[in-house]
Amino acid sequence: MSNQPNENEAGGQAPEDRARGADQAEATLQDRIETLQGELEQLRAQSLIERADLDNQRKRLARDVEAARRFANERLLGDLLPVFDSLEAGLANAPEGDPLQAGVELTLRQLHKVAEGNGLVEVAPAIGEAFDPERHQAMSVVESQAVAPGAIVQLFQKGYKLNERLLRPALVVVAKHD
Repeated sequence: MSNQPNENEAGGQAPEDRARGADQAEATLQDRIETLQGELEQLRAQSLIERADLDNQRKRLARDVEAARRFANERLLGDLLPVFDSLEAGLANAPEGDPLQAGVELTLRQLHKVAEGNGLVEVAPAIGEAFDPERHQAMSVVESQAVAPGAIVQLFQKGYKLNERLLRPALVVVAKHD
């Protein structure tokens, strides 16, 4: 017998067995790498979705805050509309040369200036202007030779918009369509 150790006896496997074991280990590692890469892609996609959700939530909150800021004084300005109406009616019925008339006019102008600074805009259609159901409310319909059918014949009460939102429609009389 020879003194050289047999590879199978002395600590190991045959070269084919070692190669097969290395191939299996490599395949197992490759499978593990692919699994981890798949998990990483899922985590990246989930992170993008969550980031987009947070961004959308931030934008929605900013819009809500802006809307709240723009319309926070809606109730107060709405409560002032009868005051405008009363002052305007008082001026319309004031006798000529009344010493209070100038003061009431000044007060009304100041109130309008403050209200306009807060986004309130009058809706006061002129006679002959086309009826707009988005801004006007027809109180009645009459025949009129003075204006075209569907046009405003008379203004009963001014309307108001707050930052492009109708707060109160203008009350009008409309010419009848034939």
